[in-house]
Amino acid sequence: MQWKHIDDSAGEGSSTFVVVLDVGDEAVATLAAFAREHELEAAQVTAVGAFERAVVGWFDRDRNDYRRIPVDEQCEALSLVGDIAGSEKGPQLHLHAVLGLSDGTTRGGHLMEGHVWPTLEVIIRESPAQLRKTYRPEFGLALIDLARSNGEVGG
Repeated sequence: MQWKHIDDSAGEGSSTFVVVLDVGDEAVATLAAFAREHELEAAQVTAVGAFERAVVGWFDRDRNDYRRIPVDEQCEALSLVGDIAGSEKGPQLHLHAVLGLSDGTTRGGHLMEGHVWPTLEVIIRESPAQLRKTYRPEFGLALIDLARSNGEVGG
């Protein structure tokens, strides 16, 4: 993995990073480590690239758990978007991906695992805000909690 800090928005507390993952990097673990290293508390994530194999997940609300959908072939990251928010465990990634297969079909869902081949080009846009996640037992998920995040809450 290589990265470059490309923008500081005139010292306003927001930053943009370009993170380029290499062959064999596991995308979720690598990006989680990057978020911890840079103490990211609120950021948007977008990426394009490809994986030699991946796992996406579909959240089964009856089980309060993700149903794993393995993609055991080379696939293109047609769309990879998400966010990073703080929690008691540190920065938490929430990434969704649509993966294109060789026959033109797609698989999509929560990106649980992605083994990069040949590259994954990631843009991380940090916000000066702090977003916090709180575990919600009724959903079985940690969700962004605006009441615990800084800034004005509307609605």
